[in-house]
Formats: sequence, C-alpha cells, structure tokens
Amino acid sequence: MAVRLDPLDLYDVRSLLTDEERMVQDTVGRFVDEKVLPIIGDCFDQGRFPKELIPEIANLGLLGATIPEKYGCAGMNGVSYGLICQELERGDSGLRSFASVQSSLCMYPIYAYGTEEQKTHYLPKMAAGEVIGCFGLTEPHGGSDPANMKTNARKDGGDWVINGAKMWITNGNLAHIAIVWAQTEDGIQGFIVPTDTAGFTAQEVHKKMSLRASVTSALFFDNVRVPEANRLPNVKGLKGPLGCLTQARYGITWGPIGAAQACLKEVLDYTAERILFGRPLASNQAVQLKMADMARRITTAQLLSLQLGRLKDAGTMQPTQVSLAKWNNCRMAIDIARECRDILGGAGITTEHSAIRHALNLESVITYEGTETVHQLVVGRELTGINAF
Repeated sequence: MAVRLDPLDLYDVRSLLTDEERMVQDTVGRFVDEKVLPIIGDCFDQGRFPKELIPEIANLGLLGATIPEKYGCAGMNGVSYGLICQELERGDSGLRSFASVQSSLCMYPIYAYGTEEQKTHYLPKMAAGEVIGCFGLTEPHGGSDPANMKTNARKDGGDWVINGAKMWITNGNLAHIAIVWAQTEDGIQGFIVPTDTAGFTAQEVHKKMSLRASVTSALFFDNVRVPEANRLPNVKGLKGPLGCLTQARYGITWGPIGAAQACLKEVLDYTAERILFGRPLASNQAVQLKMADMARRITTAQLLSLQLGRLKDAGTMQPTQVSLAKWNNCRMAIDIARECRDILGGAGITTEHSAIRHALNLESVITYEGTETVHQLVVGRELTGINAF
C-alpha cells in the first residue's frame, strides 16, 4: 500500500535535515502551536505585539541563534535559523520579524562589525531577551535607495552627534538600543544608540493593516550624542547595513513557507468538512487544482531555501541567490494566502481564520528588505552584467 505523503511536505524535505535541525523545528513548532496560535488572531485584531512571549523565545535560544555560544547564543547553523523563521512565521510574520530584527539586524552587526567589548557587553543580554534592538536604516524619503541617506553623524571631541530620522523600524518602541546607520565624513557608519539617550525619540506607527501584531516605529535623532565606544569600527560604507540585510533576507526566504503552510493546512481542514451541494468542498475539481498548485509552489520554495541554507553554511551563499529566493518565496506565499482566503469564502475575511492575516502581513514581507522589483533587478543584473536600477 502506498504511503500517504505529508501534504505540507510532499518531497519529504524533512528527511534532508539533520537530527539537530529536526529537533529545532519541532521545538519551535511546539511553541508556536501551544503559545502563539491561541492568541495571535486577537493580537492582530488589537494591534498588539505579544511581548509576553519574549522570555520563552529567548529561553529556546531563538535570538541570535547562529552566533557562537561564547556570547551566550546557541551557535546553530544557518538551516536551523531558517527553520526557526519558518515556524515563527507559521504563527505570524510579526513574530518572525521581531526575531529577524533582533538576530540578523541587531545582534549580527555587533558580532560582525563590533569590538570585543561591544560583543561581550551586548550579545549575552540580547540573547536573553533582556536588551531588545531595532535597526535604523530606512528613511522616510529613502525606500529602495538607502544610499540617499540624510541622517548624519559628526565627530565632536570624543563623541558623535547624530541628527536625522528613520522610518518603518520594527521593534522601535520596544527597543533598548538602536543600530543606527548615518552619513559621516568618512562614509556611512553604524552606531549603537541606547534609546534612553537625550534627543532620541521613537513614535509608533498606527493605522496599519499589515503586521498589526508587530511594533513599527519612526525614529528621530535631535543632536543625539554617543561616545566613540558606541561606533561599530569594523565596517564602512553601505556594505555594512547591506551585509546585515543579506542575513535577514536569508531568514525571510524561509518565513513565508511557514505562512503558506498555515494557509494550506487551514483550507485542507476546511474543505474536508464544508459540505456544498451534498458533498465536501474538497471533492470539487477546481478546489483540488488550486490546492495542488499551492503544494507545488510550497515544495519549490522549501527546496530553494534548503539549498540556500546549505550554501550559507558552506560559506558560498551569494546575495543574488538570496534575492531569487526572497522574490520567489514571498510571491508564492502571498498568492497562496489570497487564494486560501477565497476558498474560505466569507469566513476567510475574519481573523478567526489565518489566511487574511497572513495575506495582509505578507504585503509587508514582500515589500520590506528589498521589494519584489528590486530583487528581480538584482537577478537581472547578475544575468546581464548591466545595472538597471
């Protein structure tokens, strides 16, 4: 008798994982099932980030998961980090965004570009969830053109004085520190800015229809003074923040797989039980064709991200490969979420089901950290050698 395949893993991608990677996925998956799914619809409705989950997220070793154990982190490989992102986003993109920003955009630059003193001071506390970070790169006028940066830092004796503004900053009003990128006389540089510094203000963005269970902020710097010891000394230029974004985008290629799996699982259950015209909705050819296409696209995305993770762990991953996977997997997930909402009918517009929540969240995920168009152009540049930006 033929073995029935897992509808969420038709190619048995799980069999390609190591025992440790499977254990990471199972652990985070249990956390999402038990702690996230029961509350996340209400959090989205209320526009509230469930910060009460931060201690358990930290205890599971999910913050800065790939950073070495000597800094209080878990020292996991890249594939394990990807699986963390996949399972968290199966819960909600806002939760994965929180972990992505803390891990890839705040802890990673301190680890990669900071001094040993900065690493030993901040990383253990950030891994424990005691210090939350945010990443100040995007500006109100900037969008896809980060080189057009207006925020500046000027040297004043042994200090730096920062002026400017940042926009669409995840964790901004939660954060204890901000990793701020600013123009200096010596190019773009990064600074660790405690959020209680005089002249620093964070203003939460409201009226959002996406990432409602996430904190999004505008940051303002009015003669914010930080010492030289807070500068990240080991990188200059845009390659600093772009290197961080490559790390975060890698995790984002995995996250939407979880969102898409959540939506497919929901419609599989719904169509098996929903009776129309005397038979289950799942027996309708049009519905089966739609769900088969979802499974095909999820499978493609799973294999893309796993190979990307293997390249990352081998030290050979290139930014263009990340762009291809982010483009493909975000498009896959948003299309599936919308299609699942349609199959659910009127019930699909409520947050009692997850499809509309994931569809709305993915409007942000497909936009931030490089829009779909930007990633298409990155791949086009790789193919032709011509920059069309």
